[in-house]
Formats: sequence, C-alpha cells, structure tokens
Amino acid sequence: MKKKRLIATMLSVAVAATLFAGCAKKDGAGKSAGAKLQFGMATDQGGLGDKSFNDAAKKGLDDAQSQFSDKVSKPNVLESKQAENYEPNLTTLAKTNDLTVGVGFLMKDAVEKVAKANPNKKFVLIDETSTLKNVKSLTFKANEGSFLMGVIAGKTTKTNKIGFIGGVSSPLIEAFEAGFIAGVKAVNPAAAADLVSKKTVKYAGSFGDSGKGYELAKSLYNDGCDVIYHAAGATGLGMFKAAKETGKWAIGVDQDQAVTNKDYASVILSSMLKKVDVAVTSACKEVVDGNFKADVTVYGLKEGAIDMAPSTSTNTKADVIDLANKYKKAIVDGKFTVPSTVKDLANFTAPAL
Repeated sequence: MKKKRLIATMLSVAVAATLFAGCAKKDGAGKSAGAKLQFGMATDQGGLGDKSFNDAAKKGLDDAQSQFSDKVSKPNVLESKQAENYEPNLTTLAKTNDLTVGVGFLMKDAVEKVAKANPNKKFVLIDETSTLKNVKSLTFKANEGSFLMGVIAGKTTKTNKIGFIGGVSSPLIEAFEAGFIAGVKAVNPAAAADLVSKKTVKYAGSFGDSGKGYELAKSLYNDGCDVIYHAAGATGLGMFKAAKETGKWAIGVDQDQAVTNKDYASVILSSMLKKVDVAVTSACKEVVDGNFKADVTVYGLKEGAIDMAPSTSTNTKADVIDLANKYKKAIVDGKFTVPSTVKDLANFTAPAL
C-alpha cells in the first residue's frame, strides 16, 4: 500500500512540474522568460558611419535594446559593401535573430527571398513594400520634408542657382528630388528653372561614394549654385567637404547632419529629418509586445517622423523658418499634396499662404 502511495505521489510531482513548465512566462516572441530576443540589421552599401540612413536605423535598434534591456540583447549588424552581400548577410542574420532589418529599397528582393526561406522569422524592410506575411514595410513621405528644404533653399539663394545630388536613381530618390524642386518653385520659381531642366540635378549612382559626392558638388558650386541638397547617404558627405571649401551652403538629409558632421556645421543650412530610428524602434517594440504586424506603415510630417532638423535655426533666417513652418502646417492640414514624381511636379502649383 505504501509503495502505491509513493508512486502516486511521484506521479503527482511530475505532473505538477510539467504544468509549471508549460505555464512559464513567455515574451512576445514565444521565448521563455530567461531568453532574450535578438534583433539584427544588414546595412546597404553606405554602411555604418554614413551619419545618415544606416546610422539612423542602427540607432533604432540600439534604442530598442536600451528600452527593453531585460528582454533584448545587443543588436547584430552586418555591413553590405556591395549588392552581392545583401542576401548572404540577411541569411546569416535570419539564423539567429528574431527580427532582421533590411536597410533600403535596394534590398527588397534579397529580403523577400530570405523571408520566404524563413517563414517563422520576422523581417523589416525600409523604404520599400512587401506583401509577405512575415515582412513589415516602413516607408516615409520624404517628398514632404524635401519640400521644406526647397523652401529654405529657395529663400536663401543669392544666385538663383540651386543643386540636387541623388544617390542611386530610383522612384524613392525621385521623391526627394520632386519634393525639393516643388518647394523651391513655391517660393522662388526663377531658382527652380535649372532644377526642372535637370541642369543642376546630379546622380552619383551610389550611396557610399563620398569622393563622387565631392566631385559632383564641386562642379555644381563652381557652376554658380550656392545651395545644394543631397539625398545620397554617405555619398553626401563629400558634398559637405565641397561646401566648406567653396564657402557655399549645403542641406543634409535623414539625420541632423550639422550635429553628426560637426566639422561642417557652419555650412549646413538645414537637414531633412527622416526618423528611421523611431520607426525601427517601433517595429522592435511590436516584437517585444507580441503583436508584430506584417503591414505597410507610412510616416510623414503628420506622424512627426519627417521634419526640419533642430539645428536649422543656427544658419537659416527666422523668417524663412517661419515660412517653412507655414507650409508644413498646410501639408499636415491637407491643404495640398507635395509631388512625389517629376511628372507630378510639372502640374504642381503651391497654394498661396
């Protein structure tokens, strides 16, 4: 009888232990309480240190790790020196990471291929869209912020010659170009003429060639441009060098580049903030909270993820900033839509403010 009781007791303990194990707390990714989530990121060709797009995405991961340090490990980052690195880097990251971020529209094909091969893993694609059920797309209305940069450039130029330098020619960078030209056109049509005709629009064919950025900017400044706006990632770093050498104005992008490039702060009028870090942190939080959504999230002026840099007030006149803010409010209020293509730009007329 005693032997039967002993066996019964042991079985009860075993069942209870199994139940407790099954009821152990899980985090948003279904891991046990002691296991931390791992987030990773593959850069585009600009790499870390671009003081722009890739650095902003990395900051988003770092902020998530800091905010959820008890649940998230330090992020893994692999740099892609060329397009051939995209898929291998993403594949490596997907093996060990709960969420893998692909930085930039050039990585769409690679992200989707790796996501299909890893249906149980989560991915983020920046600046492009995907319909896959494990990919979250983060897109930005860069044309809206670029419009504000155009207003600043159009009201600051003394020569009525303004330049634009893009990285890789694409619909995404065309949105920067079109928005910028629309802003110039709204406040100074004469200064927009060479931009519209493409005379002062240059593309480097790369987001990671600062030497090419310097060469293109130097050419534009020497041809009479006194303000240039870039949407070229690390390529744009060369523009700042050329601006300082010639004593002309430059406008940055993605981050407050007068802060990230302090040596060139004296020649930076403004920067168009594209808060990739905020969007990436938000996506990470979804994973932590267990409510990751494979949707397309769009960020613009209204959402506060596109804006003028705080340092704008250092070199830009107060009345110009006031005018830019008036246009900002009009855009947020839906008074007009900023062109996102050169084709749309042809029929654009800014409303009177």
